[in-house]
Amino acid sequence: MKIIADTNTFIAVALNEPEKDRIIRLTEGHDLIAMMKKSALKKEEVATAWEAVQQIPVDLRHTEIKSALKLAIKYNIYAYDAYFLKCADNLRSPLLTLDLGMKRVAREIGITILE
Repeated sequence: MKIIADTNTFIAVALNEPEKDRIIRLTEGHDLIAMMKKSALKKEEVATAWEAVQQIPVDLRHTEIKSALKLAIKYNIYAYDAYFLKCADNLRSPLLTLDLGMKRVAREIGITILE
């Protein structure tokens, strides 16, 4: 199964956050699709996170910006959150995120949340 993974899930794994084990358990044996955003890590965390993320097989995807922006405006969310939601919607894949706002919108538009 393809899973759309929000940036915050990769950061949680890379930095050994409390959610790490649950995220690994939920994604084990599945194909992860991700889009990365800038300024998600502190400078001193970048090298460590990069090494950890390189161990995770990920399919990086682009999404149609215009439709994502419409979603962002409609639900008053960040554009980069809308990109993940559009990717999940387009691929009919579940979404893995730690963001409660994204979970709320995903449920409203019929995207399965991986929990």
